[in-house]
Amino acid sequence: MFPSQSTLKKSFTPAEPKAFVAPSVVEKPSAKPFVAAAPIEINSAKYFYTCAVGGALACGLTHTFVTPLDLVKCRLQVDKTLYNGIFDGWKKIFKAEGISGLFTGWGPTFIGYTLQGTCKYGFYDYFKYLYPTIVGEETANKYRTLLYLSASASAEVIADVALCPLEATKIRMQTSTTPFASSTLEALRKINAAEGLNGFYKGLTPLWLRQVPYTMVKFATFEKTVEAIYKHCLSHPKEYYNKAQQLGVTFTAGYIAGIFCAIVSHPADTLVSKLNNVAKSEGESTGTLAVKILKDLGFKGVWAGLTPRIMMVGTLTALQWFIYDTFKVMTGLPASGSAAPKKE
Repeated sequence: MFPSQSTLKKSFTPAEPKAFVAPSVVEKPSAKPFVAAAPIEINSAKYFYTCAVGGALACGLTHTFVTPLDLVKCRLQVDKTLYNGIFDGWKKIFKAEGISGLFTGWGPTFIGYTLQGTCKYGFYDYFKYLYPTIVGEETANKYRTLLYLSASASAEVIADVALCPLEATKIRMQTSTTPFASSTLEALRKINAAEGLNGFYKGLTPLWLRQVPYTMVKFATFEKTVEAIYKHCLSHPKEYYNKAQQLGVTFTAGYIAGIFCAIVSHPADTLVSKLNNVAKSEGESTGTLAVKILKDLGFKGVWAGLTPRIMMVGTLTALQWFIYDTFKVMTGLPASGSAAPKKE
């Protein structure tokens, strides 16, 4: 029995083509998205202590790691004719003093920046919690850049009081034409015997001038860069991404922040290096000496050593944020930086 003509026509009629719809590009996490379990209550005393420990690890380890860069930078600030760049400095120091010479001043660096990091990160998160309770959450969110600046400046003022004695010791060890001391303790004793408390704190105001703008830029730029990455470069909120992806954003934002930090704070950094290497005349104030040094340096002189400092600060700022956030997520806390909510 043969099929009818109508049946044949129906069987050979091509099917209606389906409309082609291009699949949308949707980012999918390579692993389970990370939403902090938060075993530590946010904004509790334990939370702030945890942030302080993370800051101690972040600053103490990274500053010690870049001691060879810091060494050349400080010596070029004191005498710009000493080396023909970073590698020339390393070559000459290694030839004269060996590998240990490249890490001159690592002791006060580690102790000083561990103390500074403890105060900087711990108090930053505390002030970032405290100030909204004073002005109100709505106002704080509306002016959150001002919140970042205020909280970081407040934290750094405290942190520098802890750092200053060790910073003075580090610079004296790194910039003396002859070895100043064989250990951190010996250096502390020598400065105390020669100048007393003033020897440790005569550079505090220039240190504030260096570190407070640096930290304000460091934290505000980091926070805004994290917001921008999640808002403009990625297609989902932070909580959508896993730990490794969030930490990748942290490192990127940290390096960008570090470049800006180095440029903003460099003139004051040069002044700190010079102040801790020049003796004051009888009756001369720190302010008078600072003005004299700035006049002698001139505009070009205050920017000596900028290239190694950009390398140093960019690297250590990125590493600091990475170590800090790694420690936070290991304890179950969310990574730093809050992406702004997207407008629908």
